[in-house]
Amino acid sequence: MTDRHVVVVGAGPAGLAAAETALAAGARVTLIDAGDRPGGQYHRMLPEAYDAARPEVLHHGWRAFDRRRRRVLAHPRCSWWSDTSVWALERPDPERPGPPRVHVLRGPADAGGRRRTTLDPDALVLAVGAHDRVLPFPGWELPGVFTAGAAQALAKGERVVVGDRVVVAGTGPFLLPVAASLLEAGSRVLEVLEANSPGTVARGWSRRPWQLAAQAAKGGELAEYSALLLRHRVPYRTGRTVVEARGDGRVEEVVTARLRADWSVALGSERTLAVDAACVTHGFSPQLELPVAAGCALRTGTGGEFVEVDSDQATTVPGVYAAGEITGVAGAPAARAEGALAGWLAAGGDREAATLRPLRRSRDQGRAFAARLARAHPIGAAWPGWLRPETVVCRCEDADYASLCRAAEAPQTASARVAKLETRAGLGPCQARICGPTVAELNARLSGAPAESAVEGLPAPAPHRRPIAQPIRLGDLAAPPEPHHP
Repeated sequence: MTDRHVVVVGAGPAGLAAAETALAAGARVTLIDAGDRPGGQYHRMLPEAYDAARPEVLHHGWRAFDRRRRRVLAHPRCSWWSDTSVWALERPDPERPGPPRVHVLRGPADAGGRRRTTLDPDALVLAVGAHDRVLPFPGWELPGVFTAGAAQALAKGERVVVGDRVVVAGTGPFLLPVAASLLEAGSRVLEVLEANSPGTVARGWSRRPWQLAAQAAKGGELAEYSALLLRHRVPYRTGRTVVEARGDGRVEEVVTARLRADWSVALGSERTLAVDAACVTHGFSPQLELPVAAGCALRTGTGGEFVEVDSDQATTVPGVYAAGEITGVAGAPAARAEGALAGWLAAGGDREAATLRPLRRSRDQGRAFAARLARAHPIGAAWPGWLRPETVVCRCEDADYASLCRAAEAPQTASARVAKLETRAGLGPCQARICGPTVAELNARLSGAPAESAVEGLPAPAPHRRPIAQPIRLGDLAAPPEPHHP
């Protein structure tokens, strides 16, 4: 028994594994998630009142997940805090190093009277995941244009179909499970469009093919998704994507086009397709608000900025560990391995324990897979050629491409921060979570400043620290917090 209190933020594959091993090491665990049930996006479940009779049909690895979930939630030293948001991390006194104080709001999101509570853990594990990155294109702000992750969440978590005639487009293997979820929920998927050319995808996946043996389970998933698309006669096309959405009040049709290797549009290849929904994703952006608030250093990797961790999943802040997609987008198995390592070591477990060797091996294989994934499905440098002057870049503030161009051309507004104030791009409710990487990249291209983007080969912009990481009502902010003593 270590008698350490470990707080785990996020109950997806990484967070749940961290909670399990921290409990096994003898710690007391508080597991926090904004959802009402564990699982994250990967194992998103229906509400309890509408539980699936056979959930194993809807989820890969369901039985192992269900066993882990039951063990963790039933453990006497585990406190499960659902519907809970971490809205701030308060760094300790520099002379007293350790994990930050955790400020949380308990209660359903957007509800009034949420309980404000603070936690002072002995160790903190951040496993907060990532969200879709979507590049702007004309019409992407129309109702009926969804991020692929949002469409999948509605299909898996609510059994709600986003449309009857749907196109899934973007880049990356995530397109396949999204299409599968939509088909199983009752949508008709017209086609799945991978923006990268067959050559780019093949070169990325075929390099050092012997390394793929460690990802045999993913091969099985790929076969299942491919068989499902074949049964429903859904074409999968490479080198093509959605470059425009049109409609009166909502999306009614999309324009797809063939792309060159750099993602410039091949003129004359445009096709118009009648739809009532489009689901688009161009990879993932890690949710870095909490790691940055904690003071964790970031590293530039292929595909963007991620939290820097050592071989023990420890960040540069004493007592703070990170696992899952905030350290690199490598899939659920790697996230579970990282989470298990982080939880065990955060709880003070033996660093030389024999059980850690296969976890480290799985983690390292996951990192190699993440690099392969980024090479096979990069974002092409010529995508801004899709944009028109009136194309909305920041949907929260309706900032368009023309306003970014004007700001970049004027010497007094050319810097990224001043351009942001001038155009208001990134100042809306999402606080640049969606448009931030795009706005930074476009501003760098237009102004000729040093590139700050998530395009392959270029560094991504370092997110600035926000004292308030999640929205909070002024009434809740003014209320005195309730200290928690586990």
